[in-house]
Amino acid sequence: MHRVLILAGDGIGPEVLAEVRRVAEWFRDQRNLGIDLREEMFGLSAWERHGSLMREETWQEILASDAILFGAIGSPGYEKLPAEARKVDQLLRMRRELDLFTNLRPVRTLKALADTSTLRPEVIDGCDMMIVRELCGGIYFGTPRGIEKLPDGGERAINTTVYTTAEIERIARAAFELARVRHGRLCSVDKANVLVETGGLWRRTVQALHDRDYPDVELSHMYVDNCAMQIVRDPRQFDVMVMENLFGDIISDCAAMVAGSLGMLPSASIGPLRADGKQHALYEPIHGSAPDIAGRGIANPLGAILSFALCLRYSLQAPQQADLLERAVESAIAKGARTADIAATGKPAISTREMGDAVCAELISAAR
Repeated sequence: MHRVLILAGDGIGPEVLAEVRRVAEWFRDQRNLGIDLREEMFGLSAWERHGSLMREETWQEILASDAILFGAIGSPGYEKLPAEARKVDQLLRMRRELDLFTNLRPVRTLKALADTSTLRPEVIDGCDMMIVRELCGGIYFGTPRGIEKLPDGGERAINTTVYTTAEIERIARAAFELARVRHGRLCSVDKANVLVETGGLWRRTVQALHDRDYPDVELSHMYVDNCAMQIVRDPRQFDVMVMENLFGDIISDCAAMVAGSLGMLPSASIGPLRADGKQHALYEPIHGSAPDIAGRGIANPLGAILSFALCLRYSLQAPQQADLLERAVESAIAKGARTADIAATGKPAISTREMGDAVCAELISAAR
């Protein structure tokens, strides 16, 4: 029995996670999936109920969970909270304290969505890449950081990018292992020509690991600015890509148009193997809280649902069930199910709930 915790969070998080819960309950009830589903408030809803964005009881549930299904964090409402309450980003806290250093962001082009992308169908047809983002280091966590007053009345802001050989090697090893079971190609992305310290160490470390342990994997290096251009020019050239925290955040958003919409992209954040043989893991769509459409029932839940497919694959050791869910999503889209973000101009769009209905209908059909 796997303990799975739902943290819907802010913005459209509760709307899309409601559909994920329906899907998870279907697998539990109809496919005998051994999961104990639990749910805790997180973010503004937790503040309004408990006076804390994440109370200690929730943190203990997080520590006890085998997997976390996360919605989104962030809302204009945070600006009204006391500064002390906003001081700690609770999502970054989870990433760092659970050591969720491996962030997997698969990007695939579904044939039925080829026309919804701003990129030409022949450019993205058949694209299937995996972006591996280092999630616990770099500029998001480096020190010193802060803002200081200058004598002239201005301010100076400081953020610091820091990486160690060990941090680079462990994320590169995860990427090499993925490349081995995919198409055998890894592209390491850096900015070693300008960021000669961190970028240079990154490139040297990845190359040394390749030469020592993974000579069977085809390794290439690419500067991040060129990578952004290549993703929109010829995304099919990529198999597995590995990059530092900031670059992974940006490049995966660029890659969203390969899939047709940011709302289509799932992610998995996975920690190292623990002494008990398990790994902490958090699964979330990459689209964020989208406060402009929150509460309207029009958000695309497929990124969140596909994140649960990753949970099935990596945390629940149920790859066949993951395949079933991914096929159900693809089938629903092939039959015309479209939320507003993936609907063609002038074509009707369905609600968040209706997209969940479409996926569940395909699951039921496939299980007969």
